[in-house]
Amino acid sequence: MTTRPTVAFDLDGTLVDTAPDLIGALNYVMGKASLAPVTMQDVGMLVGRGAKVMIERAFTMRGVSLPGSEIDRNLDAFLEFYDKHIADHSKPFPGAKEALDALTAEGARLVVCTNKPEAYSVKLLNLLGLASRFDFIAGADTFSMKKPHPGHLIKAVETAGGDMERAILIGDSNVDVATARAAGCPVIAVSFGYTDISPAQLNADRVVDHLKDVPPAVFSLLKLNGTAAR
Repeated sequence: MTTRPTVAFDLDGTLVDTAPDLIGALNYVMGKASLAPVTMQDVGMLVGRGAKVMIERAFTMRGVSLPGSEIDRNLDAFLEFYDKHIADHSKPFPGAKEALDALTAEGARLVVCTNKPEAYSVKLLNLLGLASRFDFIAGADTFSMKKPHPGHLIKAVETAGGDMERAILIGDSNVDVATARAAGCPVIAVSFGYTDISPAQLNADRVVDHLKDVPPAVFSLLKLNGTAAR
């Protein structure tokens, strides 16, 4: 068993503020359907379970129920637009790079565990200069399951060479908390992410207001002391 911790990060709303580009792509699709655009205030209700669910929820908000074939058609249009504009306005949340570097310096393995498709996750992180900091990036289609299925997190940790007894998830929503609980590991919630539930009500083990607070919270919850974790 490795003694090194593995720290898994959700992507959208946790590590990177992707809302502007997600909403931009979504409103492109809404416009093609002659529907009123959604706003940034709707992000918490839309983001977290992948693009298909986001599209379904947005259309439902406008009183439109889409059959499966129409969902897929709109998803294709969304992804085509998003691929071209994936990092127009998206940026790491304050303290992201510093937190990742601090965790790495203390011997932690780093993984991404997101419901964004893998190719888009890798592309975004590369464009933002973050991809090289991670041992493994798991997207919604990397495995046969995705969050909140615990297998998504477990396989991401194991693929990176980690052990679930020394793993923790950082996220922003009830999907992340449910994933961590089912996988049997601690979970830290950020207070600035995309959720329609108050962060204090997510029942995470810890809530942080800034990514700079993640490293000390990780080592506190895993009961590890800095370089002793290597």
